[in-house]
Parts: sequence; C-alpha cells; structure tokens
Amino acid sequence: MNDDIYSNLKQLGGETRIPANPEDAELERVPNPQADVTYNVRFTAPEFTSLCPMTGQPDFAHLVIDYAPGSWLVESKSLKLFLTSFRNHGAFHEDCTISIARRLADFLEPQWLRIGGYWYPRGGIPIDVFWQTGPVPKDLWLPDQGVPPYRGRG
Repeated sequence: MNDDIYSNLKQLGGETRIPANPEDAELERVPNPQADVTYNVRFTAPEFTSLCPMTGQPDFAHLVIDYAPGSWLVESKSLKLFLTSFRNHGAFHEDCTISIARRLADFLEPQWLRIGGYWYPRGGIPIDVFWQTGPVPKDLWLPDQGVPPYRGRG
C-alpha cells in the first residue's frame, strides 16, 4: 500500500470553513489499511444540531454512526464539518438522519453501516430514527449504541 495514503486530503491539518449547507460539505476518505479485517468504527455526535424547516427553531440529536469499513475510511475532520453543516439546514429529523447515512454509505461503500438518530423532544415527543444498509456482517462485534430511551421525568 502507498505510504502516503493521506496525500489527497485537503481539509486536515489546516483551517477549514464550516460549509454553509450539507450539499457544500466535502467528505474525504482514505484507503483502509486493514481492509482484510471486519471491524466496527463508531462515531458519536451527542450535540448534533439542525433546524426545523417550518419554524426555524433548533433541533438537537445524539447521533451514533457505526460502520464496518470496506476499502475506505472516512476522514474524521471532514465528517465533523459535514455534520456541522446541518446547523443552518432545515429538515425534519427523519430526513436529516437518513440523508447523513445514505451519503456516507454511498461515499464509503462500507461492508455495513447503521445510524441511530436520538432526537431530543420538542413539543413533548422525542423522535428516534434508525437505518442500516443490511444485515450485520458475521462475526462483527457490535456494542449497544448506549443511548437510553427517553423517559422524561418519569
């Protein structure tokens, strides 16, 4: 494998502006040096923010993204900038969650990917959104996402 698998990265190691919206966000990837092994990578974004498309009010979520890489790994700074680009983006919880997962799945072509979007309540109702690309690969160690169900004050 090329010793300089990081040479094509543009955002890492320097100042990078937050993209104005998800469409402008540039995800970056590097070749997976352990592509012969099935393993899980977890990204947790406990302070994800987007906007309600109707009211413009902020919506908050705890996102957990698990993926079993194939040939590619996502570069984490580009992922952070992509997720941050939703701060001024108006979309319902379901659309945000599934859009993130589908873009990652299309870009990375992983063996498997899932997302758990645990949205904080507004109007008294939490909305949780879950999606995965297919069955969990055999022998993949997959810990619980670790986000307790919303219980309010009860």
